[in-house]
Amino acid sequence: MQSLLDLLRETVTSPWVYLVIFLITAVDAVFPAVPGETVVVTAGVFAASGPPSLAGVIVVAAVGALAGDHLSYALGRSGGSHRLARLPIDSRRRAGSQWARRAVDRRGGIILTTARYVPGGRTAVTLTMGAVRYPLRSFLGYDALAVTTWAGYCTLLGYFGGLAFERDPIRGVLAGIGLSVAVTGLLEAARWTRRRIRRRAAVRADPTGARRR
Repeated sequence: MQSLLDLLRETVTSPWVYLVIFLITAVDAVFPAVPGETVVVTAGVFAASGPPSLAGVIVVAAVGALAGDHLSYALGRSGGSHRLARLPIDSRRRAGSQWARRAVDRRGGIILTTARYVPGGRTAVTLTMGAVRYPLRSFLGYDALAVTTWAGYCTLLGYFGGLAFERDPIRGVLAGIGLSVAVTGLLEAARWTRRRIRRRAAVRADPTGARRR
């Protein structure tokens, strides 16, 4: 365990850690299986005793996430919009895409900023916003706010975990990651609960339509 901790400390305290954080947070925005939160939280733990720099981790994580979100948006805009245009006018998928477009137009900023905290959810949202051609300038503004708060949250979560377990850094890493997973799970559970409530409300409002589906 000590050798693993020494290797982790050597990696995280190297100047190359900033490049690693940038790349992983950027890729994580497109491929949710990549552990972006874990890397940022771990860097925050070691920033408690430095290096790396606390401010540096926040800035690089935010910039990497911003770049990844824009790549996801571009992928949705380049491919998704053409697929949506070819859908039959009376199809369910066409109706669903039109609903998503209206939802994004009305609440795009809120959807984008909250989805940033849900792995997988943020990728789906950024792809959809690109596919429905949400204005790039508005996307940039809301996404900058989302990634900045997300990077600050993840880094500070690790940072205070590192302060609490300064004599046992490996516990600080585990505590920070555990809190990150717990908060993400609560957000996902809340989103699932809201979706269930809306579906039940829709069934009560139109029970014949629910049977037709």
